[in-house]
Amino acid sequence: MKSRLFCKTATALAVSVLATGTVYAQQASADQAKEEAAPRAKEDTVRLGTITVIGTGAKLGTGLMINDDSVKGRSTLTKAAMEKELGTGNVLQSIAQLPGVNTYNYDATGMFGGDVTIRGFGNDQIGFTVNGVPVNDSGGYSFYAQEMIDKENVCTASVAQGSVELESPNSGASGGSVSMVTCDPVDKFRVRAAHTMGGLNLKRTFVRVDSGRFLNEKAKVFLSYSHAEADKWKGSGSAKKDHIDAGFSLDLNEDNKILGSILYNRMMNQNVTNVSLAQYNNPTQGYFYDFTSPTFNALKVPGNGAQVDVSQSPIYYGLNLNPFKNVIASVSGSFKLAQDTYLKVQPYYWYGFGNGGWGTYLLDETGTRPIWESSSSTSKSLIGGAVDINGDGDKLDTVLVARASVTKTNRPGITAEVSTTLGNHFLKAGLWFERAEHRQTQPAVRINTDGTPADRWLQEGCVKRSDGSCYEGRNTKTISTVYQAYLGDQISLLNDRAFVNLGLRLNTTVRDVTNYANETGFPTYTGTPGSYVSGPRVYNQDFNIKRTFHEALPQLGGRFNIDSQQHVFANVSKNFRAPPNYAYMVSSSGVYVASFNGGAVRPVQEIQSETTVMVDAGYRFQTRDVSLTATLFSSDFKDRQVQVTDEETKLSTYLNAGGVKNRGLELELGSGVFGGFSAYGSLTLQSSEMKDNLRVTAATATTPSGLLPTAGKQFAKTPEKMAALSVQYEQGPIYARLKGKFTGAQYADLMNQEKTQGFTSLDLDAGYKFGDWGMLKNPQLRLNVANLGNKQARAGVASVYTNTAAVPALVGSGAPYTSTSTAYYYLLAPRFTSLTFSVDFE
Repeated sequence: MKSRLFCKTATALAVSVLATGTVYAQQASADQAKEEAAPRAKEDTVRLGTITVIGTGAKLGTGLMINDDSVKGRSTLTKAAMEKELGTGNVLQSIAQLPGVNTYNYDATGMFGGDVTIRGFGNDQIGFTVNGVPVNDSGGYSFYAQEMIDKENVCTASVAQGSVELESPNSGASGGSVSMVTCDPVDKFRVRAAHTMGGLNLKRTFVRVDSGRFLNEKAKVFLSYSHAEADKWKGSGSAKKDHIDAGFSLDLNEDNKILGSILYNRMMNQNVTNVSLAQYNNPTQGYFYDFTSPTFNALKVPGNGAQVDVSQSPIYYGLNLNPFKNVIASVSGSFKLAQDTYLKVQPYYWYGFGNGGWGTYLLDETGTRPIWESSSSTSKSLIGGAVDINGDGDKLDTVLVARASVTKTNRPGITAEVSTTLGNHFLKAGLWFERAEHRQTQPAVRINTDGTPADRWLQEGCVKRSDGSCYEGRNTKTISTVYQAYLGDQISLLNDRAFVNLGLRLNTTVRDVTNYANETGFPTYTGTPGSYVSGPRVYNQDFNIKRTFHEALPQLGGRFNIDSQQHVFANVSKNFRAPPNYAYMVSSSGVYVASFNGGAVRPVQEIQSETTVMVDAGYRFQTRDVSLTATLFSSDFKDRQVQVTDEETKLSTYLNAGGVKNRGLELELGSGVFGGFSAYGSLTLQSSEMKDNLRVTAATATTPSGLLPTAGKQFAKTPEKMAALSVQYEQGPIYARLKGKFTGAQYADLMNQEKTQGFTSLDLDAGYKFGDWGMLKNPQLRLNVANLGNKQARAGVASVYTNTAAVPALVGSGAPYTSTSTAYYYLLAPRFTSLTFSVDFE
């Protein structure tokens, strides 16, 4: 049925092409002036892998859509849409209405972060960039939206739902990309200030200063600072954020230009609880359940004799911390080398430091307890033996300490491209190099009398072993080195009526992971079935695992203009994702040694890169008054990477688990402004089917396959239906915009045993623009209301598991599979209201 429909559509388009071909040239000149008024995407002339917007973004689809000539599915929203949003918000909230995008945030402010899937691919499978700089975690590819750019400084956010850009500097983007671009400094001196107040004690102040042009009109800079804080909507705790954005532009001459930016973020957050279905339905827990305690149980006072602390459960909220600070710095230059030949180059540096996953731990001063035990409520010793932890002069105590996982990243890199025009060919060749050092530890510190850790950042005062080194629950260093070369040819045919895009990326990613001695240790395994040793662990042996991954990633796309307002497009590309660093770490994957005497160390299972073949085919109708995009998409997902328990060794391991087929339709429609009204809508229909069964046990006589029957199941975290609608009225000083989003049901596990219910949420943005008051220019008052109907819903799945209930029988046998996992869910935060007043000084 679908194939017949597609064939009929293609035939109709072909007839349309023949019928309109003779009048195409006549229409083009007549319509050109009219279409120039509509916002349109253009490749950035300086920054690699990003686009800019030509025209006024507010003139189409309430700013949530622009006209685009890309050969693939791509959606872009503009500053006109984002400047009406709450300033504390993050990019995931901004792109929520775009087709294929399924987002959820911990709260309405956006300061606590969130998650996203695009066409079923998670945030660690999507390549995120800021001004062309990769900002996914270099180790595990996760993306933390709350750490990026202040909303007032974002000019565009673009989503490539399937195929990443050829220039994209990502080795983990198997499922598309999201690009954010900051606004350049403005040409005239200006000071912009804004202050926000709202529910949950939200307070935020933002100030931006633009220098205007100087140095003979060649240079301009801006600097902005914001401070924001808000309480959690359930339980005790808050978020505090200090953020600095800065940028400069230097026009050396008409053909040579340099842009630069530095983004600094410092946050101190406390986590918001995800809940299970049982907790959600439990009347004593329910929607507002929080896993922390508002009170702290006092510790024993150090002194003579043995003092024995006890664990506190649930954890005190003062230990429920997630501090992080990061810097993203880049300089982008475009230089003319010869006629129609340009060099683009962009060195960058990414730095991050912070921690998370706080917990308490009982340490035994006597050195007589095992270093590792499965129970966190049982005391453990430190490597090296007895030590006085609480400083009371003896080694007799059991001391409760706090610990968290610390991550420090130093990540320099550079991208470069040479492009030229030869006849009807636009050729480009580029390189990307990056070397990221990812240091991950888990030190412990003493707990203050008020229940807070001695150092929230875990940089000072660590609990030390007898040799003076710090206790470490984990201790790893990852060097991730990436080399990528790419070639592209954009061919214009039939007097610019047809366009062909050819591209090839050649990526090499090297994972060099060193695991150092730590108090968790690692189990031992001799390499033969059944020889897993569950007794003593190895603690004092360092080991290294190094793996190299090579991928050739072709792209082929084309576009044909039916007339000046219509075109069809198609694209096929290959994406990939190298294994994350935690596939080679003790704490996540499980590794084993060949013997107790220091044999070779290797993963329980060797893992390959996951790959996707993405296909987009679509139709666009684009004028200044209305714009429509319809995209059919398909993705063939191979060697999917998952973390499961290896039943042969009883170790948690990271492995390849077969493929997934995604199919679907995305519609996007935006109107121009009619009598002050404009509208935007999107629709996503998709199916994500697993192709293979998943091995969960070793093959035995009673379970000859050991396979869970996942083939044919719907992949988790992938709603089959999503729809969004935004209607805006803007006339004179007044504007109001109502946004609605329907998110269909989505499964939480691969066996499709537990799922969410579909839900609809509504947001309102409104404002009034006052006239200038002397030196006060453009004063505005803005109202933002999130979740207008105060809807309660499980908004998304936090983590995907194999099964949430027992499975009656494995494939090929009558043996049941009784091992289960508990799924947890993001909740839609309650209604939230805020007011912002902003003003310019010129």
